[in-house]
Amino acid sequence: MGSSSLSGRLLVATPMLGDPNFDRTVVLMIEHNSEGALGVVLNRPGTLEVVDALPEWSTLAASPAVLFSGGPVQGNALVGLGEEAEVPLVGSVGTVNLGIAPDGADGRLRRVRLFAGYAGWGPGQLEGEIEGRAWFVLDALPEDALTSEPGELWSAVLRRQRGHLRLLARHPTNPELN
Repeated sequence: MGSSSLSGRLLVATPMLGDPNFDRTVVLMIEHNSEGALGVVLNRPGTLEVVDALPEWSTLAASPAVLFSGGPVQGNALVGLGEEAEVPLVGSVGTVNLGIAPDGADGRLRRVRLFAGYAGWGPGQLEGEIEGRAWFVLDALPEDALTSEPGELWSAVLRRQRGHLRLLARHPTNPELN
């Protein structure tokens, strides 16, 4: 795979992944270097409303305004993504410092999405999973991170690809029931 960083790109779970934590997930990569990788699952909305979890961020919360499950690592760690962020990842969407009150930011920040936990990989682990065909590495669009239809994101990302990936968008959740 070489040394190029996957930051700002999507990992889309292949039907062959076989890990229930990541079944049909779309992960936006935040960091990727020789020490490992970190991203957040974009399509696992939770049930806790942002207004109940972090009320100061609720006016900026993108719909659905719930805390998303960002991945199985450190479920008590919060990660924020937002439009017009100081540290962009894809287009104007990037990470948000949740330690600063939203009104204390530079005022440009618009819609945000908050994640409890994240997806993490040790050195070389993600590269091994990609080589093992567990993930498709695809380009992200800014709206992927803040989609109002997270349940449709896996299929939507695959539908916009060329060739066989487009066909996978219609892959049944359980092929044995097809």
